[in-house]
Amino acid sequence: MQLDKSGLQPLDQDECRTLLAQTVIGRIVFTHRALPAVQPVNYTLSHGDIVIKVSRSSRLATAAADTVVAFEIDHHDTDTRTGWSVVAVGHARRVTDPREIAALETLPLRTWAPRERDTFIRIHPELITGRRINSTAEAASTP
Repeated sequence: MQLDKSGLQPLDQDECRTLLAQTVIGRIVFTHRALPAVQPVNYTLSHGDIVIKVSRSSRLATAAADTVVAFEIDHHDTDTRTGWSVVAVGHARRVTDPREIAALETLPLRTWAPRERDTFIRIHPELITGRRINSTAEAASTP
């Protein structure tokens, strides 16, 4: 196992995409009033793109349309001190084509937030990176 300078195991593109397909909650990082903002969201994948559904009047719908955003997912186990993180960076766009909206409505995307969600945002990942942390004992025994 090869480790990076921080002692973490880099994940290849395929493993990052597999992890993206296995989870349903992530964090989108966008700019709001010239400052970084982070918001947890439910998501799903469609043809390799990350798809979220938001309220059209939300700050996220306004700020994330036609701009570059980051999207992060992770998992950790505090007992074993293991975990992983995947970050995707790419252009986000508000979906406006009625046929595309109809297709996205059939996806298994169910928001947890109580407010009505009526706008799809599609993020096309242009850069995907990931890292895994193994237990201290396992990492120490790796040459």
